[in-house]
Amino acid sequence: MFLGTSDHNLDSKGRVILPTDFREQLGESFYVTMGFNRCIQAMSVDQFDRLRDQIRQLPADKALSLQYLLISPAKLVSPNAQGRVIIPQKLREDAGLSGEVTVVGMDTRVEIWDKECFAAFMEQQKQASVKEALELLRL
Repeated sequence: MFLGTSDHNLDSKGRVILPTDFREQLGESFYVTMGFNRCIQAMSVDQFDRLRDQIRQLPADKALSLQYLLISPAKLVSPNAQGRVIIPQKLREDAGLSGEVTVVGMDTRVEIWDKECFAAFMEQQKQASVKEALELLRL
C-alpha cells in the first residue's frame, strides 16, 4: 500500500527520485502512464496487468478509450542507482510537469503531480468532494 506525500524536483533530464519505500513496493521495474487527473501514475507490473485485464472486460468502445488514455502512453521504467526514474517527455508534457513535483501515495499506485497543480487540486477537493464523502462515511 502506498501512503504519504512528498515534494521532489524533476531534473533537467526528466528524472525524479521516488521515496525509497515506494520504489521497494513498485519493484525493480514498473510502469508509468497518464493518471486519472492531470498527473502521472506509477504502478507495479502486477497492478498494471490487473488494470489491463479490467479494461479488456469493458465494452469495446469504453475499453478502447481507456487503452488510448492509459495503456498506449505507458512505459516500463527502472530506477537508476540513485533512485531516479525518468518520466518520458510526452508524459511530462501532458501532465504539465517541470521543476517541483509532488509524489502522492494512492493505495495501489503512486501519482506524480506538478506541485502547484496538486496544491490547487487539493484545495478544490477540500471545498467540494471531501465534505460529501465524509458525510457518506458518517465521520
